[in-house]
This record gives sequence, C-alpha cells and structure tokens, in this order.
Amino acid sequence: MTNHWIDIRNADVILIMGSNAAENHPISFKYVLEAQEKGAKLLSVDPRFTRTSSKADLYAPLRSGTDIAFLGGMINYIIENNLYHSEYMQLHTNATFLINPDFKMPGELDGLFSGYDADKRKYDKSTWSFQRDANGIPLTDQSMQDPNCVLQLLKKHFSRYSVEVVSDITGTPQEKLTEVYKIYGSTGVAGRAATIMYAMGWTQHTVGTQNIRTMAIIQLLLGNIGIAGGGVNALRGESNVQGSTDHCLLFHILPGYLPTPKADWDSLAKYIEKSTPKTTDPDSANWWSNRSKYITSLLRAHFDTALTAEDDFGYSLLPKLDTGQNASWLMLFDRMIKGDIKGFFAWGQNPACSGSNANKVRKALTQLDWMVTVNLFDNETASFWKGPDMNPAEIDTEVFFLPVAASFEKEGSITNSGRWAQWRYQAVAPLGNSRHDSVVMNELYYRVAQLYKSEGGAFPEAITKLSWNYGFKGIDGKIDHIDIHAVAKEINGYFLEDKEIKGKLYKKGELVPSFAFLQDDGSTSSGNWLYCNSYNENGNMMARRSQKDPTGVGLYPEWSWCWPVNRRILYNRASVDANGVPWNKERPVIWWAGGSWKGDVPDGGWKPLSQAGTKKSFIMLPDGVAAIFSAGMNEGPFPEHYEPLECPIEKNPMSGTKNNPIIKLFFTDGGLEVDAFYSYDQRYPYVATTYRVTEHWQTGVMTRNTPWLLEMQPSMFVELSPELAKDKGITNGDMCVVSSGRGKVEAVAIVTKRFRPFKVQGTIIHQVGLPWCYGWTTPNVGDSANLLTPTIGDGNTMIPETKAFQVNIEKRG
Repeated sequence: MTNHWIDIRNADVILIMGSNAAENHPISFKYVLEAQEKGAKLLSVDPRFTRTSSKADLYAPLRSGTDIAFLGGMINYIIENNLYHSEYMQLHTNATFLINPDFKMPGELDGLFSGYDADKRKYDKSTWSFQRDANGIPLTDQSMQDPNCVLQLLKKHFSRYSVEVVSDITGTPQEKLTEVYKIYGSTGVAGRAATIMYAMGWTQHTVGTQNIRTMAIIQLLLGNIGIAGGGVNALRGESNVQGSTDHCLLFHILPGYLPTPKADWDSLAKYIEKSTPKTTDPDSANWWSNRSKYITSLLRAHFDTALTAEDDFGYSLLPKLDTGQNASWLMLFDRMIKGDIKGFFAWGQNPACSGSNANKVRKALTQLDWMVTVNLFDNETASFWKGPDMNPAEIDTEVFFLPVAASFEKEGSITNSGRWAQWRYQAVAPLGNSRHDSVVMNELYYRVAQLYKSEGGAFPEAITKLSWNYGFKGIDGKIDHIDIHAVAKEINGYFLEDKEIKGKLYKKGELVPSFAFLQDDGSTSSGNWLYCNSYNENGNMMARRSQKDPTGVGLYPEWSWCWPVNRRILYNRASVDANGVPWNKERPVIWWAGGSWKGDVPDGGWKPLSQAGTKKSFIMLPDGVAAIFSAGMNEGPFPEHYEPLECPIEKNPMSGTKNNPIIKLFFTDGGLEVDAFYSYDQRYPYVATTYRVTEHWQTGVMTRNTPWLLEMQPSMFVELSPELAKDKGITNGDMCVVSSGRGKVEAVAIVTKRFRPFKVQGTIIHQVGLPWCYGWTTPNVGDSANLLTPTIGDGNTMIPETKAFQVNIEKRG
C-alpha cells in the first residue's frame, strides 16, 4: 500500500476491483463504511456480485481478464473530458517528457510496441526512451501539447478504448462504464481523493503487473498519489505478506528490495556498479544511489564481522543467480517435475493445493529425493504420496514433517499491507511438540554448520561464516533459545565501530537511528535498510500503542512503526503544490510552514519545489518524477489489453496479438503435456475464476482443522448463473464435475444471480467461480480448484494466472 488501512476513510471515491474486501478483508471494510458515512461513493467492479457489491453505490460486472480494457476506457474518458490534474502532472510526473520519435505503439503495429522480436518473444527497448539534452536530462514540454510528449502519446494510445469497444470486450454495459468513469474521474481536482483497493483478482493474470500499472496511471492523472484518501493500495492476503516480501521472500530480491546478485557480478564493486540507478539531473534525489550503503550494511549483518573490505565483507558468500535464471514459483516446479531439483523445503505452505496446475505440482513432488514440510497440520503437500492417483509403492520421496507454532504461540513482528510493523507478544505456549520456527532454524543452522566442520563439503563458508548472535551462547558456543528481540535489532542495524556523523559521535554497539546513517565502509550493519529505525536506542518502535493523531487524518504516528522511517503515506511530497501548500487543505498529509515540513514524515526533507536547492518529489526514481511512461515493464511502456492465455473468444478485439506477447509458454517452449492450454476450445467453453471465502484461510490447512469453520463452509462448491444452470440441466445443490484440460473437481452447484451472462463480441459468455480453500486430506470436502488452473504466469513477475481460465461443467451422473 502507498497509504494504509485507516486512510481509506479519507477517500471521496473508493474503487474495489480485483478484490472482495467485505468478505476477504472484513476488518478493512469498516474504513470503507466510515468513508461512506461521510458521503464517499463506493464502486464495485467484479465478475460476480459479491458482499462488497451489495454495499456499493454502483456495481459494474466485467469478464475476468479484461481489467486493462476497463481501466483503459477510464483513461480515455479522463483525458477526453479534461478531468486530469494538470498542475500535479506537470510537477510530479513524466507526462511532460518527450519520447523518442521512433517509438511506435500497438495502434500502429497490430498490438505490439516497437522493438518486438518474435523469435525471442522479447522487446528491444531502445525506442522506449526519452529525448535528452547534452547533459542527459529529459527534454520536456510543460504545455503537454507536443505530439511526442507522454500525455499526448497516452491520449493517442488509449483513444482506441472507447466505451463501445470496452463494453464489447468486458461485457460491462456501456451505461455502467460511463457512470463508473464519471464518478471516479470527478476526483481530479484539488480537495478530492479516490483510492483503489485491489488484491489477487488483479495480480493473478498474465497481465497482472500491467493491471496495477494502468490504475497507477489513472491515479497519477487525477493527482491521487501521495494524498490522504488516495494511493494504490494492495490488500495483502495474509497479515505478514508485506513483511515477508520486505525480507526477500522472492528469488530476485534481497532484504529491502536490493537486487539478488548475478553470477557475473563477481565483486561487490561490480554489484554496486551494475545495480545502482544513475542520473545526471541535479534536481533528482535518486535515492537508490545509496545502494552501496545498504548492500554493505546488509553484508555486515549477514556475515562474520571479521570479514573486511579486502574480503568484500563476504559478498562472495551470497547466493547468485545464473545469467538469465528465473527461479520463480512456476519455474521451480517445472524443473522439479523434470528431475532437476532433488530436495525441497515446504515451509508454511501447501503448494499441492495452492500451486497453479496442482496436478503438475503433485507429480513434481514425486521426483524429489527428499522433502521437509514445516506446518501446523498435515496437509496435501506433506501427504502427497498417498493422495488421489498416487501409488505410494512407486514414490521414493522421503518426507519429513516438522510441526511448528501458530502465530499467536510466538513473539515477533508482522508488517501489514499498510507497511505498519507491529510487535505481537506470545499469547499461549506452543501445543504439544510443536516449536517456534526460529527454534527449527536454529537447530538446522547448528547441525549443518557442524556437518561442514566435521565432514567438509562444497562452499562451507556460506554457512560457517554466517553471523549468528541471537541470544546467550553456552559453553559449547551454541545458542539454545533464540532471542527474537536480538533478531529485530540486527534487522535495524548497529554501529560496528565509533563513527562521527554530522558532528555527532555514535559509539560501537549503538543501534543505528535511521537508514540515513548507514555507511558503505563497513562501519554499520543492517539486516534490512528499510527497517532501520524500527528498533533503536529509544526501544522497540514496533511495540508502540499510542492512539495520538495530531494531524487528525488518521496517521497515528506513535502506533507501531511504519517503513520507511515511520512515513505513513508514501510520495507525500506530491500532496502539495510547488510552494508546499496541500492540494487538500482539509486533509493535509504534510505542509511547509516556518521553514520546515509539518505533518507526516516527508518523503525527503528538501524544501518545496519552487525553492532553490530542492529535489523532486518521487525520490526513488532516477528522473525524480512518477512514471506514467515506464520502460521498466517487459511488454510495453503503456498497458495494452491482451486476452488471458485461455479465453472464450477466438481473437483479441483490440488487435491481431491475442495474448501477452512476452509471457513464457511452457507447453510450446518444450514443456510437457500437463502444460497444454485450451483457448477458444468448445470442450471447455466457460470462463472460470477462483476466490476465497471468509470462513477459510488460504488453502484451509488451519481452518479445515477448525470444526466450527468447516461446518460453516463444509465443501467445494461452484457458483453459476441461472441461465447456465438451465442450459446444463443443473439445479441448486446438485453435485457437479468441473473440468479443464488439466484436471477435474467435484463441487456442489450454487445456482445464483451473483453470476450473470456477459455479451462479448455479440456472443453470450458464461462464467463460473470456485473457492480454492479445499483439499483431499479433509474427508468429504472435495479437492483444490487449482487442479483446473494452467501453468502460465505474468509477463513481469510470473505470478500464475488463476483468475481467468476455461472449464466445462456437467451434472454428476
């Protein structure tokens, strides 16, 4: 989230799209209701009429996988009706920047941008560039009228997305589109704010990243980034997803979103050179230019501090990615099923249910030599070997199950969607022989280190040189009980030697007060630069619980701690004009008064933009402004509608390029039969999507083992419209078989008007929906909806496309 949960109540318009917040994030929804009580309008856009829709002022249906078309129509509407916030765009975005004249767009190239290589399924981005002066600074047109400026190119690109065209793609009635666009577009003036609440309904598509990019463009056009009640706000599906991502859950990042080193970056100096963004613009803060300080301090936290600059502080001990290597989720199981991976830790996860194309995942597990599952309860992954269509006698995978504690049985921090790191205390002791995760990790560390010392092995220093100072060490040098506060302090970081900074002496062993004090000479450590300031000499900031709200806009600066440096709203210097005056004087986030900023922690402490010696407002980007035009995306600097891999229509109505042109096609790229896809195939004529229910959590490992919750939602179901049910001879409560080209599940039919047919390209399109919280280890509940979903991922992140795929449904004979 750029903003935070409480800030939702400051919005004048709330769009919930790609999410069913009332059901899946019910606590957050109270802030939506508070906003509505103050006059805010709630817009719900969803293939299904949900509990969120029932509370909305306006509901608009759309076919799954057509979000870019829907939002692209909104961009067209905003520009054509001059609803955009011109002054905001001129100050804080690259709307004024001039683009390379050789750049071409999908309207000219049948759905492609310039530079596409069909053989490599990849773009040469050389034309996706700015015109620059002799000093390398982008040329601009402040009037935003030059045909090569970003705004005019955006206008040209999305002019193709008329209400009529969008309706024909999405199935959304034209009058609903216009009404949504009008209400949301009304916030492009000073004093009004709109926010977006989205979740996996946007991300789990082959164009998931571009779904969010499209909405970010809308927010920038309207001036809704950095302000109270605005932002682009992801509703994380678990209370610590944000925290786990911050601390490098994903393969391509280290803690604090530092890039994972590549194998050919063979020294710390080369890592810094290759990964640090550069700019020649003196007005750009280019905050990532501090990367050398953050990576060096990370190394000092990770490894033995006896390692010196001559040792690159242990940089050679970090794992590296081979050139071109993709170690994302889909790729791991693709390699596993081919026998390339022999060991697997399934820690706090259940991929046999949660993984897309779950039959492929389950078959992949049979190719392992060993697997360790770390969880609260038995689950479909731990017991895959005795599941449906498995013969235990033919499976050699050795499985170890380690029971661990639930969140309320251990102490530590979680970081929620709004970036608030909150300390939680242990409520009860772990049950039975289950252990805190840190106990398991501690034992694993010491036993592996001892094996290296006693038996040797390849590359031992990556383990034996780790820093491991998380509690009292006994006479044998071992820590028996991990002090979780010591871990939190290491994440914050220490001064490793006496250091004078800005005239003040900081002593060795003191906690670093904030990331502005981190150094690249080895004198500081920090396990995650973003969390530097979370646990300082004043104590554990994450444990604070003051309810003071001095600004009155719900920042609550002394409740927990928020990264970075307790800033509650990101990009908040965009919430003011060039003189530091808030766009919204009734709900100011920051303001300039008496020579300093007041309110929230400013996004960089420089003076207002009208004053000399300042820096631009988007401090993390090399150009210093928000990117409406972004060459960082793999499939184009502007979003474009492409159909899902599996869809019910023969062609993309926008162009001759049907699917995202840069996605990895597993089946056609030498994949297995299990990777095949079935688009516009009459065997699977219906669109399907998956979702959650309030009563179950993730794949249901916890909640299916809670009898009263299982009683409330007892088994797999499929929702379908009365029209489709009539066509198929299905009545409410019938047992049905839902099938795709990859598998099938049995489900109870719920015939409901929550789903209605769509009219797309003159054809009636039906859609069904299934929850993904069930699995075979719980008797009589059915199995995972992910047995139906394809092996295909987003063009940037590789997140699987589980929200739009093709199925058939039949009444069980």
